[in-house]
Amino acid sequence: MIKSLLRWVGWLLLLLFSLLLLLQAWFLLHIIYWNQYNPSSSAFMQTRWEVTRQNQPNVKFYYQWIDYEKISPHLKRAIIAAEDSQFLNHTGFDFKAMQNALERNWQEGRWAAGGSTISQQLAKNLFLSDKKTPWRKLQEAVITYMLEKVMTKKRILEIYLNIIEWGENVFGAEAASQHYFGVSASTLTARQAAFLASIVPSPRFYDRNRTAKKLLKKTDIILKRMPPSQIP
Repeated sequence: MIKSLLRWVGWLLLLLFSLLLLLQAWFLLHIIYWNQYNPSSSAFMQTRWEVTRQNQPNVKFYYQWIDYEKISPHLKRAIIAAEDSQFLNHTGFDFKAMQNALERNWQEGRWAAGGSTISQQLAKNLFLSDKKTPWRKLQEAVITYMLEKVMTKKRILEIYLNIIEWGENVFGAEAASQHYFGVSASTLTARQAAFLASIVPSPRFYDRNRTAKKLLKKTDIILKRMPPSQIP
C-alpha cells in the first residue's frame, strides 16, 4: 500500500516537473521567435484590453511599432537614466538596485520603489501578470535569464520601448510621442524624452495629470542624468 502510494506520488511529481519544463520551453520558443520578429502584443496589453473593455466595449488601443534605429537617442537615454542606469553592465539583474529598493521600502513601510531592470520589466510585460507573488517573481527571473541569453541589449531595449504602457490605452514609444506631442518618436527632443520617461511608473495617472509638480520635477532630474547614459 505504501509502495503504491509512493509510486503514485513519484509519477505525480514527474508529471508536474514535465509540465513545468514544457512551460519554460514555451517561453523560450517565444523569446527565440521575438528575437527575429516583432511582437504585436504582450500579456500586459491583453490584460489591460480585457479590463478596459468591460467598461468601454468599443475601446481603441493606440500602438504602432517603430524600429530601434528610428527612435530618438534622447528617449533611449532617458529610459535608461530613469529605469535602469546599469542596463549595459548587468546580466539581467541589478542586485545593488534591489537592495536599495528593499531598504527604502522598509524605511517607508510601503512599496515605494522597485529594483527591477529593463530586462525584468520586459519579462513581466511580455508574459506575466502584475500580481506580486513569489511564483511570479521566480518565473520572471527565469524569463529574464532567457531574454539576456537569447537577445542583445539592443533588441531587449527595442522591444521594451515598443510595448510598455505610456498612458490611457497608449502603448509604445511611437504612440506615446504622437499622443503627448503630436510628433514621431524619431524627432523627440531631450526634454520631451525626459518627460515620457518620467511617466513610465504611473502612465495612466500622469496622462490625466500632465502638469503635476512631482512629474515635472522628475523630468528635470532625468534630463540631468541623460548625458552620461550609454545606449546600445
